[in-house]
Amino acid sequence: MPDKRIYLDHAATTPLLPEAREAWLHGAAVWANPSSPHAEGRAARAALEDARARVKGALGWDGEVVFTSGASEALALAIGRSKVPLSGVSPVEHDSVLRLAGDAVRVDVDPCGRVSPGSAGINGLVAVQQVNSETGVVQNLAAIVAAVRAAGGVLLADCAQGAGKIPLPDADLIALSAHKFGGPIGVGALLVRDWNLLHPTGGQERGYRPGTENLPGVLAMAEALEAGSDWMNEATRLRGILEQIMTEAGGEVVAAEAERSPTIGAYRMPGKPANVQLIRFDAMGIAVSAGSACSSGSLKTSHVLEAMNYPHPAEVIRVSIGRETTETDVARFIDAWKQVAGIRVQA
Repeated sequence: MPDKRIYLDHAATTPLLPEAREAWLHGAAVWANPSSPHAEGRAARAALEDARARVKGALGWDGEVVFTSGASEALALAIGRSKVPLSGVSPVEHDSVLRLAGDAVRVDVDPCGRVSPGSAGINGLVAVQQVNSETGVVQNLAAIVAAVRAAGGVLLADCAQGAGKIPLPDADLIALSAHKFGGPIGVGALLVRDWNLLHPTGGQERGYRPGTENLPGVLAMAEALEAGSDWMNEATRLRGILEQIMTEAGGEVVAAEAERSPTIGAYRMPGKPANVQLIRFDAMGIAVSAGSACSSGSLKTSHVLEAMNYPHPAEVIRVSIGRETTETDVARFIDAWKQVAGIRVQA
């Protein structure tokens, strides 16, 4: 096995960018509590508010920003503090949303996991993700938000896999997590179109999220967002190479006909259980996953693939590309994939 491992699980978490690490260290030096009234606290507050403005600028967002510990907390905050109840949710949402969904209506999805905009037209809070974390399918949020608003509803978009990579949708509430785009683990944000959408809780973040702000993490998140998404063109090229050779070798791309993020792909290896594939790939020095990181450790069938009525969910793995991924990485994965599939690889 080559010494260098190949990491193709960037949808779970991606490496901290060097510039984000430097920003984190700077934030750690500005150690005072941003809520303190003394000079040190005011300096920390100034740095926090500067980072808030930078985050809004990098995302092209003209609403409000509440800093959180990540997308899961942002989603829980949006659902738990919304002035209208969660009334509709797509069945392919992240587990962190479905755990809070209760008896909310499950809107219709097609065999690619795409939400039918007509079924999303619900008066209440409707939760639909931007990019699916298992398949990479991109929802038509422009049509969905139009349907939701026409019904008098409010749209909550989980943009954990899209923020910092593709433009944000015109949603009312947006959740994101820094460690998906080169920032640190443990920080994220809830973007809020209008404060009137939420009940305040008291405490920090304008009274919408109690707890001392993670200043080092916030500064690093702003830096990571400002690094941009120019690498997405290269991700598109690399995924194209991967999928062409894989399908020629008998593999199957899940939701191939749908618009998908260039960073995430779900692939079936006929006749090979996903858990066997993961063990083999890991032994060959390659990190991939089966479904989202929050559920891949269990042996449960993917709820995303079940909602799509996909016939072979137990044979699907996820490969996700990051800005550090190279063509050599992809070539090594393809060779390994052929070996696991039982296809002779030419020397």
